[in-house]
Amino acid sequence: MTDEQAAAHSSTTVAKAKSSRLEFVDALRGYALLGLLMVHSVDGFGTGTARAVPTVWSDVVYFLFESKAFTIFALLFGFGFATIMANQRARGVDFTKRFAWRLLLLLAVGTLHSLIYWGDILQVLALIGLLLIPIDKIRSNTVLLVIALACFLQLPLLAQWLAAEAGNALAARQPYFMGATFFETFKTGDFADVVMTNATAGQQFKWSVNWSFGRVSEIAGLFALGMVMQRTAFFARLSQEHRLALKVIVCGGLLIAALHFLAEPLIPTSFDGDKFPLGVFSASAFVNQWYSLAFVAIQISLLAMLWNSPARKLVEIFKLPGRMTLTLYVAHSVIAVPVLYSFGLGMWDDWSTRDMLFAGLVFYGAQIVFARWWYARYRYGPLEWTWRAATLTDWKVPMRVTPRAT
Repeated sequence: MTDEQAAAHSSTTVAKAKSSRLEFVDALRGYALLGLLMVHSVDGFGTGTARAVPTVWSDVVYFLFESKAFTIFALLFGFGFATIMANQRARGVDFTKRFAWRLLLLLAVGTLHSLIYWGDILQVLALIGLLLIPIDKIRSNTVLLVIALACFLQLPLLAQWLAAEAGNALAARQPYFMGATFFETFKTGDFADVVMTNATAGQQFKWSVNWSFGRVSEIAGLFALGMVMQRTAFFARLSQEHRLALKVIVCGGLLIAALHFLAEPLIPTSFDGDKFPLGVFSASAFVNQWYSLAFVAIQISLLAMLWNSPARKLVEIFKLPGRMTLTLYVAHSVIAVPVLYSFGLGMWDDWSTRDMLFAGLVFYGAQIVFARWWYARYRYGPLEWTWRAATLTDWKVPMRVTPRAT
């Protein structure tokens, strides 16, 4: 092989790695989108039917996706931020202010969406995402990993627990979500009742959950970790190297075993009368977070191994929905809420958990078909194009796919 051929081969390999990384990341987003839909479906989009009467269907869905799908989304949010900033830096552009504006736009979309469904995650990602802007100035990946680890150690929860132990009544009080009863509104109220409830009690519930379960700190850590993964082309290597994927799976399995045999036995399970066991709750949230991280690492690695195998098409079905996650995620609630809630068809009381699960699967299948049809004609999803154009304040961003010359 001549030097010219070697250079061409190297260039082709790098191009393929970049393409594979982007497509695999799209597939991961599509997989996370499926996971969120499955969790929301079995729970009747907030009507709480599956949690009130657990079934094998809900148990399987919660085991596979609860907290894990959200974790993947947060991880890829940090990855996407680093990708955008790196691409703009390569063009000599400081995108900091534009990205702050981009986050504010996402916050607006998430806030409007949360009026339909309180469980919206866009609002959470957008607000915590503002932390990405200052840490982007940190060029050391080691420092970013230390920041991620510090976030995963749940220092805010630890500080709250110590304050509660010192007698601080505010720190020790029962979190709002434990006494929330607003879910009945979705089963009996009209549309105005639902919107008002989501705008008030729903917001309090969501942020209470995210704080009390350590998600606020965890998301910040996932953002930093996602940035490191982008800088080191981790997903490109993971989707091409079986050995690396196997190492991650083994490490994830060892962490799960350590949590099960060493950490769980140290957590008390009894409650002291009516006193809120903040220390017990914080310890449980801490351990569950690491369970989630370990399971996500295993899931992503298994998907990467399938991606780099003859079974790649099984993972590729998530790729196109993964390019349209904003549009399809909002569509979940816009369509499902009127079907399930009392102001619409009120099917929450007619469908079993199994029915809701299969309805969700059919819905996701329809979204796969829609995404395939859409991207044959357009460059971006509807909300993706709007978000991009508004970020750039340029409504001439090309939307239609340019026909190939014959």
